[in-house]
Amino acid sequence: VTLIFPPPHHDIYSIEDLAQLVHDLHAINEAAGVSVKLVSSIGIGTVACGVAKADADVIQISGGDGGTGASPLSSIKNAGCPWELGLTEAHSALLSNGLRERVTLRVDGGVRTGRDVAISAMLGAEEFGFGTIAMIAEGCVMARVCHLNTCPVGVTSQKENLRKKFPGTPEHVVNFFNFVAEEVRQLMAHLGYSKFEDLIGRADLLKESKEQLERVVKTKGIELAPFFSGVPDSSKDRSFLRTSPETGSVSKDSIVHINKFSSDLDREVSGNDEIKKVIAENAGETVQTYNIKNTDRSTCAMLAGDIARAHGNKGFKGTVNVGFYGSAGQSFGAFVLPGLKVKLTGEANDYVGKGMHGGEIVVVPDADAGFVAADSSIVGNACLYGATGGDFHANGRAGERFCVRNSGAYAVAEGTGDHCCEYMTGGVVVVLGTVGRNVGAGMTGGIGYFYDKDGGFKERVNPEIVKMQRVTTGAGQDQLKHIIERHFEKTGSEKAEEILNNWDDEIGNFWQIYPPSEGQNPVVKDADGVDQLRVSAAAPDGEMCFLPVGGDLNPDQTARCAD
Repeated sequence: VTLIFPPPHHDIYSIEDLAQLVHDLHAINEAAGVSVKLVSSIGIGTVACGVAKADADVIQISGGDGGTGASPLSSIKNAGCPWELGLTEAHSALLSNGLRERVTLRVDGGVRTGRDVAISAMLGAEEFGFGTIAMIAEGCVMARVCHLNTCPVGVTSQKENLRKKFPGTPEHVVNFFNFVAEEVRQLMAHLGYSKFEDLIGRADLLKESKEQLERVVKTKGIELAPFFSGVPDSSKDRSFLRTSPETGSVSKDSIVHINKFSSDLDREVSGNDEIKKVIAENAGETVQTYNIKNTDRSTCAMLAGDIARAHGNKGFKGTVNVGFYGSAGQSFGAFVLPGLKVKLTGEANDYVGKGMHGGEIVVVPDADAGFVAADSSIVGNACLYGATGGDFHANGRAGERFCVRNSGAYAVAEGTGDHCCEYMTGGVVVVLGTVGRNVGAGMTGGIGYFYDKDGGFKERVNPEIVKMQRVTTGAGQDQLKHIIERHFEKTGSEKAEEILNNWDDEIGNFWQIYPPSEGQNPVVKDADGVDQLRVSAAAPDGEMCFLPVGGDLNPDQTARCAD
């Protein structure tokens, strides 16, 4: 199953979910604005108010017209209402609820002319998106074969013979937008305005065209006024065009929302002199510890952003070890990347390791906790959502949707809720306890190992795609054992120790699930001459070290072993 779009890092089931995602994005890059796209539809005003309260910087209203040449016909013909209706409702709702100054409204979806720009401005838009028409300006002929690599004018083709036919130049696009701007200028002159921002929100300047209404039989008798009569009169009060932070009234495009006290811990971590030194020098190692509480959200996202801006996704050569004690808020360890190792002693909320790209996250209970770790939840729902790498170890149970859309992380938990490994496309998941229903739904890559001492696992698997078998291959047993040994070393897990001490008997209690794409993987199917065996997302060359727990590494192993 091919994934057309890259995996998102969050499911948006409520405004609270959206607010958390916006918070994550503001955390990893405080200088970047966050845009939320809403399809023009009935009720968009209520949603727009929620998006504004979620601290989005831009709300994009996307109409039902337009669409690229590669879009399915259903996406072009059945994708929402006209942008005029959605824009009017969103602008009116935001203005009526005192939220309009907090966001910039952008509109797109079939915007082609200066007249469209002027009308959308009068209905409340401040920014305007051009898609299809800009492509046509540079030579697109809308052949609708973008996805086939056969574009007759070479716009979307990688074939050299077709690329030579590309007729466009930057000047063509610039010329088109000059004409659009000129048309807007003429319309403003006709209306008697010299500043474009004086048009924004002035729906009172619009009126029905009787000629157009009577031109087509099916529009006769329709009254448009009721659709737009609810727009508040903003002809006198224009304050919504500027935002009012603590520093005073400023232009909206000159300021970006920033997270408030919920990111103070992240700022403290990022501002640590020792950590900043390791990042700046791209060498060395530091160990820092902090207390954490559940209002500290997206912790380490800001630090991950600092490392990524300095060294990219994989260029960081130093090591930053950060320990936390307490209860972490949502999205703990979001976007962690190679060189960043995070350990939490306590427990965490939902979305631990969201978008994790590398490094390491370890979550263990407090030493004085009065419960059995393997039987108690220690992390929340949807951990490792959209992770592309890294190692994760939780000495306790995880919530629902563990490793949803995981495409590269190696993760261990001691039990999960429903929907484990949902939509997974890569990596390895080991669960040392019971799981909920619907395991492996939509899973198209990666391997899962599940401990099933009570014999109830089989009925919890979604068999639509994945297959299940006992761990019969030598490579599979080696991979599983090494990952559990690593889990024990990182967390001191009693469950892992118990399994390792009785390995010959316990290996028979594990199930291995895999999708068809992994059918020839050496850990699934016996193969001669297995040269490499991945046991850690952090291992540079993928090779494993056959080393008993507590043993010493020889120089060769030290040189190539991720641990």
